[in-house]
Amino acid sequence: MMKNLFFALLFLCSYVSSSGQIVINEIDADTPSSDILEFVELKSTSPTFSLDGYVLVFFNGSTTGSGTFSYFAIDLDGLKTDINGIITIGNPTVSPTPAMTFPITSLENGPDAVALYLGNASDFPLNTTAKSAGLINALAYSNNPTVKPTALMSIFGITVCTNENQTLAVQTQSIQRKNDGTYEVKNPTPGVNNDGTGFIFNYVNTSTNVTTITEGQNLIVTATLSRAVTNVPLNLTFILNNFNFNSNDITGNLSITIPVGAITGSATILIKNDGFNEGDEELKVQFATPSTEYYLNNNSIIVRVNDINFTVSSFGSPLNPTYGNVLSTAPANYYYSIEGLSGQALKLGLQNIIANPAVVRAHVYGDIYDILNKSDQNPANSNQVWLMYVEQPRSKIDAQDGNSIIGKWNREHIFPQSRGGFADATSSIPSGINNWTTTGPDVIATGHGDAHHIRAEDGQENTSRGNKNYGIDYKGPTGNKGTWRGDVARALFYMAVRYNGLSVVNGNPSTSRIGEIGDLATLLDWNRFEKVDDFEMNRNNYIYTWQINRNPFIDYPSLADYIWGPNAGQPWSSSLTTKVFDELKVAIFPNPANDYLMVSGLINEGTIEIYSVSGSLLFRNSILNETRLNLNLTSGMYLAKITSENKSVLKKIVIK
Repeated sequence: MMKNLFFALLFLCSYVSSSGQIVINEIDADTPSSDILEFVELKSTSPTFSLDGYVLVFFNGSTTGSGTFSYFAIDLDGLKTDINGIITIGNPTVSPTPAMTFPITSLENGPDAVALYLGNASDFPLNTTAKSAGLINALAYSNNPTVKPTALMSIFGITVCTNENQTLAVQTQSIQRKNDGTYEVKNPTPGVNNDGTGFIFNYVNTSTNVTTITEGQNLIVTATLSRAVTNVPLNLTFILNNFNFNSNDITGNLSITIPVGAITGSATILIKNDGFNEGDEELKVQFATPSTEYYLNNNSIIVRVNDINFTVSSFGSPLNPTYGNVLSTAPANYYYSIEGLSGQALKLGLQNIIANPAVVRAHVYGDIYDILNKSDQNPANSNQVWLMYVEQPRSKIDAQDGNSIIGKWNREHIFPQSRGGFADATSSIPSGINNWTTTGPDVIATGHGDAHHIRAEDGQENTSRGNKNYGIDYKGPTGNKGTWRGDVARALFYMAVRYNGLSVVNGNPSTSRIGEIGDLATLLDWNRFEKVDDFEMNRNNYIYTWQINRNPFIDYPSLADYIWGPNAGQPWSSSLTTKVFDELKVAIFPNPANDYLMVSGLINEGTIEIYSVSGSLLFRNSILNETRLNLNLTSGMYLAKITSENKSVLKKIVIK
C-alpha cells in the first residue's frame, strides 16, 4: 500500500547474522500503481536450501520512529531455494511467478522493516513487538533520510542505509544485495542472481483455475513458462494425490504438453461426486521434475475440495438461531435435588450434580477436537465447525495441527488455562469416549479438557483474545453480532460452580489472579439477553454423552440470577423458569397491586401462574387479550409466569 507519498527518498538498512546461511537478497516495496510488483527475495549460500522452520515477518514502523509491531507473517515451511540459492516471495504480478505469493499491497512503503526469523507465523500474530531472538536477517526502510524506524533499527542492530531513490526512479527500482554484503539500487531482478551470474532457468509456473472446488466441477491445471519452448515439446506430468484424495476421485489426463514456440499448456480434470460424504478434502497438484533446462518455480499447489454430500441439521446456527427444536436430554429428576435450595446451598447442590466423582467423567485435552467436531458442528454443513467469536463456519479439516494459526481453527478455553490453573494439565493425545478417569470439584486439572468451556475458534482470534476479561477488556471482533456472549457467560458460570477455586467476579481483575475472571455484572447481562438457542442446547446434549454432566445454566439460565444476581438468597424452583426464552409482549398492571391485576397484550389464549418466592404455585388462570384477575393474596412479592404460543415470560409483582 502507498504510504507517506510526499517523501521522495527511500532508505534501506541491513542486518546480517553471523550464520550467513541465508539473507534477504532483494526487496521492492515501493512499486508502481497499487504496489502491484512487491516482492522479497532470499538467497542461501548453498543451493536448494530448505526453508523449513523459517518465517518472514513484516514490521510496521512509524513516522516518529517508535513503531515496532508486526503486520504480516509468512511461514516458509516446505520451500527451498533453487540451484542458484534464490527464492522469491511476492505478489502474483511479479515475473517470474514467486515460489510463494502474498496479496497485492501487502508490503508497506515505510518507515518499516522485513525480517527473517527461525520460527513460525504463529509466533508473530498481528501487532507482535519486534525482537532480536531468533533473528537471521532484516532490512529496514524509510521514505525520508530523517524519518527512520529507529526503534526497529535498534532491535535489529541496523547501521547501514541505502537510498533507493538514488536514480530518481524509486517506483521502478529495487534494493539489491551485492556479493560484499553492501546494497545498491537498480532495476529489479526477481528470481535470478543480482550480479547476473548463475544458471538462467526456463521457469515453470503452475496454477489452477480455482483454489476451492466442489465435487462435480472441473479443475483446470495450467503450466506457464518464462520463455517459449525450443527444440522439442515439453511434456509435464503431475498427480493430485493427498492423503485420502487419490486417482479414484478424479477423471482426466494428468499431463500437459507445451509445443515448441509456446509458453503455456493446461489439463482439465473432473472432480467426481461419489455420492458419499467423506468430508472436505484437499488435493495437491504435484508435478514431476522436468529436464534440467526447466525449473518448477512453484509446486504442490493445494486446492480445497468441498464434499457436496454434507448433511444439514434441523436447527440454525448462532447467527441464524432457532429455538425449541432441540430439547434438553437431561435425565428425569437430574436437577431435583436443588429444588427449594438457596444461597450457598443452591450452589453446592449444583456442584454435587455436575462434579459428582461417582458419575462425572474426565477426558483429556487431546479428545477435544473429536468432541468439537460434533458439538460445534455447523448446522448448515456437517463438514464444518462453527467458530464462536468470529461467527462463521470453517471446514473441519482446517483444525490446527502444527504451529501455524493462519486460516486455522483451534480450541479456545473460555476460562483461560493460565488463569484457571490447569494449563497443559492433561494429555494432548486423544483417548476416546470410552477412556476416562474419575474427577471431582477439587481436581482442577479436569478443566484443561472440560468441553463445556472449550469452543472451536479462529486461531488468530483465539490469540487476540488471550486471557482477557470479558466485557471490559474483550468484546469480540469489530462488527460481530455478539451471538456468543450468552454462551460465554453460561460457560463461565458452569466453571465457577464445577470447580472449587474458580470464580466470576465483578470488575476487571488482574490476569495474574489465578482462579478469577470478570466481569460478573456484564456476564449476568449477557446471560439474560443473549438467550439459549438450539445450537447451544444441542452442544450441551452432546457433551453430556462424553462427560456425563451438563451445564445447568444452559438448561436453566435463570439459575445464575439465583446464585449471583438479583434473586440471590431466594429459594430456587424449576417451576419459576422456562426453557423457551422468546419473550411475550405482555403488560401486567397495576404493580404494586391490591386485590386485582390486569393482564394485557396477548393475541392468543394463554395462562398465568402466580408463585411465591419459595416456588409454591398459588394461582392459575386462563387469559386472553385484556383480562382482569381478582386476587386474594397477602402483602409481599410474587412471581407471575405468563405462557402463550409456546413462549413464556416471568415478571415480579408486589401486593400491598
